[in-house]
Amino acid sequence: MDNMADRVNSSSRSGRKSGNEPSGDARRDRWRKHRIARRAEFVDAALRALDEHGPDMGMEHVAAAAGVTKPVLYRHFDDKADLYLALGHRGTEILFQRLLPAINAELAPVPRIRMALDAFFSVIEQYPNLYRLLARKSFADRPVDADVVAEDKQLIATALTALLGDYMRMLNMDSGAAEPWAHGIVGMVQSTGEWWLDKRTMSRDSVVEYLTQIIWAAIDGLTRQHGVALDPHSPLDADKVVPLKKATDHGQHEQTGEPS
Repeated sequence: MDNMADRVNSSSRSGRKSGNEPSGDARRDRWRKHRIARRAEFVDAALRALDEHGPDMGMEHVAAAAGVTKPVLYRHFDDKADLYLALGHRGTEILFQRLLPAINAELAPVPRIRMALDAFFSVIEQYPNLYRLLARKSFADRPVDADVVAEDKQLIATALTALLGDYMRMLNMDSGAAEPWAHGIVGMVQSTGEWWLDKRTMSRDSVVEYLTQIIWAAIDGLTRQHGVALDPHSPLDADKVVPLKKATDHGQHEQTGEPS
């Protein structure tokens, strides 16, 4: 997307009206809220189906996990791509719920880096098949246009650019390096995460610690080149925060019939 804020703040990837906006018709509003709740239940069922069947799951597996028939699913999702996008919203929400408190924790630099990395790796460890499904950009052998993983990567890199830039200006350093540094860090973490999910040759704690050491060594090296020595175990004078909002999924069909 051209504007990543649109990605985060949109109430639905499919462009439908948010269920949080009353229509003025009480009956319609009740059905809309019901459909939002049912849609969320089906996304939960899809996560359970992913755990059982892996990223090759089909709509029939989701329907079975939800205890409904496929036609009932299609009353709440336009097609497979729509369910894929709803899963993407849920994955982004889960990631940001853990990542934002870690990034914005008022900690010393190294513990803050470690906590943020652990938040990311805890999500992909708990939801490996969700990450694999979103990363391969297809659902039930049907390619989809959206690239949820790439969008989240861009969103996080943009926020990290602002965070690093603030700190570099605070230390009287050229903040021009903030953007390539941010994209480099995010790309390294994502690539390492994919390798770790595939190989699992070490524990989560170990991979997080190794990445923490690499990232801190790069930061420490750059700041020392500019005559700034930071204590990795002491909080900085000013803790900057990332004003990043998480995506939510409120998509629903505009129907007013009996709930299903």
